[in-house]
Amino acid sequence: MGSFVNFANNRSKVINMTYHETVDYLYSLLPAYHRIGKAAYKGNLDNTLELDAYFGHPHKQFRTVHVAGTNGKGSVSHMIASVLQEAGYRTGLYTSPHLKDFRERIKVNGEMMSEEEVVTFVRVHDELIRRVQPSFFELTVAMAFDYFERMNVDVAVIEVGMGGRLDSTNIITPELSVITNIGHDHMEYLGDTLAAVAGEKAGIIKEGVPVVIGETQAETKSVFRERAEMQHASLTFADRVFRCRLGEFYANSAVRRFSLTDLREGIMMSGTTPLGGLAQKKNLQTVASAVDALSVSFGLSREHFLRGVSEVIVNTGLMGRWQVLSRSPLTVCDTGHNREGLEYVVRQIKATPKHALRMVIGFVNDKDLTSVLPLLPQEGIYYFTKASVPRALDEKLLMTEAGRYGLSGSSHSTVTDAVKAALAAAGPKDMIFIGGSTFVVADAL
Repeated sequence: MGSFVNFANNRSKVINMTYHETVDYLYSLLPAYHRIGKAAYKGNLDNTLELDAYFGHPHKQFRTVHVAGTNGKGSVSHMIASVLQEAGYRTGLYTSPHLKDFRERIKVNGEMMSEEEVVTFVRVHDELIRRVQPSFFELTVAMAFDYFERMNVDVAVIEVGMGGRLDSTNIITPELSVITNIGHDHMEYLGDTLAAVAGEKAGIIKEGVPVVIGETQAETKSVFRERAEMQHASLTFADRVFRCRLGEFYANSAVRRFSLTDLREGIMMSGTTPLGGLAQKKNLQTVASAVDALSVSFGLSREHFLRGVSEVIVNTGLMGRWQVLSRSPLTVCDTGHNREGLEYVVRQIKATPKHALRMVIGFVNDKDLTSVLPLLPQEGIYYFTKASVPRALDEKLLMTEAGRYGLSGSSHSTVTDAVKAALAAAGPKDMIFIGGSTFVVADAL
């Protein structure tokens, strides 16, 4: 890290950095939650507001859709963006974290921000960055909003990083707020009950702005109702309006059929999705409800919805959602990483035909292992590993903890080594699953 600190003290080096040096420079200079965890978390919007003022409030120059939630918000954000693209809108998309390349976070019509744009942004605004010392996420949001304005987007879909009320994205006044669901994740920051977490995520509900809640949950529905009433915002629970049924997912076809019924009118529509995960049932209901809410102001139709869903990977580059990496042996990765997300993943693993099951698994070091290890299938052969981020949990410690829950296997210091070991041992009809942490998936990809 010392060499990058020297960059901060040497203006000429900053001016001449390559793209990869620029990203490393940002990591070294700014605390990044996805790399170091709690030390990067800031419980206020002070830096965000200062950056926003500096750039001239760029988010006011385009329309936005704001998406929060514990699980599914990435898939939902990508699908909404894809629908808007199919309707002919120049569409920005801001998501986090990235899997392979930092620029995945900032896209226009599915195209990542160029390497040159990232380098130029840091070079031009280096003095501001060093003066304000924002978190990595705070700066990334400012970079995205500035880029979207300069690229003349019509609308941008903005995914919340964590929580909602104090998230850096929460300076926007969107056309629609979407909260997918509430689960057990980041509770050390957001509250120790689902209702408390819901209260933080409900912080994105703005005065007079319609809100869609993806999932009706007994512990949280009153929180959303009260906040919506206070803000005079119309409230829709997506699962009370749309019911989705998923067909079988066949790895060889790489698509899954679905049918969606509008419970108000009894009208059914059917389509296909390239996202094979069982969790997409709820996500499709949420996206359908969001598109319904946006239909008048954006002129969206059912055809736009069906095409946007079926073309989401082509249109937005979405990765890591029950993504099939190879078919013999069947190798799948998925970014589900908390209790609710892993419950879906494990259900799908169990429903998938296979001989032996091989699990390449790693977690971050602040993960509550007691909430996730009991979910994992005991019949699996495990390849415990560690992702290449400072937050990653030591693979030997993970193997020891997993043993308490009847999970056994071997430990591997890198994800690459773990995947190689699983592939070397696998028969053609085995299944290899890669996940546990978003960062394990990122390394595998």
